[in-house]
Amino acid sequence: MNTHFSQAAGWLQPLTATTALTPYHTGLAEVLTRAFTACEQHGDYARWQQAIAALPGTRPSSTELDTDAIRIGLSSDLNDEERTKLVQSLQQLHPWRKGPFDYFGTRIETEWRSDWKWDRLKDAITPLHGRTVLDIGCGSGYHCWRMRGAGAEHVIGIDPTILFLMQFRAAQRYIQDSRVQFWPIGIDDLPAGMACFDTVFSMGILYHRRSPIDHLLQLKDLLRKGGELVLETLVVEGDEHHCLLPADRYAKMRNVWFLPSVAMLVRWLERSGFRDIRLVDTTPTTTDEQRSTDWMRFESLANYLDPHDPTRTIEGYPAPLRATMTAIK
Repeated sequence: MNTHFSQAAGWLQPLTATTALTPYHTGLAEVLTRAFTACEQHGDYARWQQAIAALPGTRPSSTELDTDAIRIGLSSDLNDEERTKLVQSLQQLHPWRKGPFDYFGTRIETEWRSDWKWDRLKDAITPLHGRTVLDIGCGSGYHCWRMRGAGAEHVIGIDPTILFLMQFRAAQRYIQDSRVQFWPIGIDDLPAGMACFDTVFSMGILYHRRSPIDHLLQLKDLLRKGGELVLETLVVEGDEHHCLLPADRYAKMRNVWFLPSVAMLVRWLERSGFRDIRLVDTTPTTTDEQRSTDWMRFESLANYLDPHDPTRTIEGYPAPLRATMTAIK
């Protein structure tokens, strides 16, 4: 444990030494020590580590973070043998949910076209240049890289799913940017009172929380005064009195709780103490944006909708509609 703590403390030092996170250095090191120790107990951890270690050692000739696919290197950087090794190793990290990525000319078509979500919000948020950013439920880290590409000074993604950590490590092996970090924890694991972030993203999380107001209050507590929340969640049509609470599953998902109308979501944000609340976008999720691919071979949205009426889920609820909001603490 002491070795893990020393590693976590050293890893955090460049971040906590230059940001408002300084008072939380020791507490964060303790949290991350426990988290990374727990990661190593996962049954697939060794296999995933071996996959990352087997990636070609070639240094990419260039990288691009501000493109639809996070681009690492060029096709000409690898020979055929190295390319085969690359694809085999990355396929060991299946399923790939959030992306896309381009590794040396090999495009990882992830389940989600996460670049479409980014395109909907990037011009509506406060510019990220020079900001310290937290991305809650960051998945593979795709949006973290886009945030860094948009000029963020520091980006921290948190997600307790260990496979997503390994997918992030695969990219970080080549990009090697210490200002982008992945912490394998959930929001409840963060030290209390850590109001350090200029921008906090919560995308695709609110409907998984049993108490949405408590989640909004947690988000507010992570922001500095004047900081911005970027919130994306499932909603339904209706007025300020309308909210859907599924009887059991929603689009085959077990852990879906509250889907408010946009008007009710605004009220939730107001009651949570946010101001300058803006609706950025509402967009129905389509089978072009969320689908099965060679890199995510399980069921996807097409399997979650009524085959006779794509405006309804398989359970008969309104099909997924997502709203993006911004609000200021």
